[in-house]
Amino acid sequence: MADKNLISRSLGVTTAEVEKGRLRFFAKAIGETDPVYLDETAARAAGYRSLPVPPTFLLCLESEGRNPQAIVEDVMGFDLGRILHAEQAFEYHRMAFAGDVLTFDTRVADVYEKKGGALQFVVQQTRVTNQDGEHIADLRSSLVQR
Repeated sequence: MADKNLISRSLGVTTAEVEKGRLRFFAKAIGETDPVYLDETAARAAGYRSLPVPPTFLLCLESEGRNPQAIVEDVMGFDLGRILHAEQAFEYHRMAFAGDVLTFDTRVADVYEKKGGALQFVVQQTRVTNQDGEHIADLRSSLVQR
C-alpha cells in the first residue's frame, strides 16, 4: 500500500540523448506520415533545427535509466499483478529535437485512495529540461492498485 509520505519523494533523475534513428522508428511505428518527423531535410525546410520529437516520445525516454519494476514494488509498495495505468498527461513548453540531451526529474506528486481504500493511486510528475536548462515539458502519470 502506498503511503502519503511518498509525496515529493524523488524517483530519480535520468538523462537521454534524442537520436534520429529512434525518432524515425517511433514516427513510423505510430503511423506518422508528416515528413518533418522522418526526413531531416523536410524538418529544416519547415524551420526546425533537426527532426522534432513527436509528442508522446518523451514517455519512452522518461523510462530509460530507471527500473520501473523496482519503483512500483519497492518504493510504492504495489503488487505488479494488481496495478493498472490510470492516467497520462503531457504539458509542453517548447519543442525538443534530435541531438538534444533531455533530463527527466521525476517525483511523486500525490497519493490517494478511492472506494474506501479499494483503489490506491500514486501520481508521478516529471519535469523535462534540455541541455541548456530550458523547460521542455511536464509529464504526469498515475498508477492504480486494485
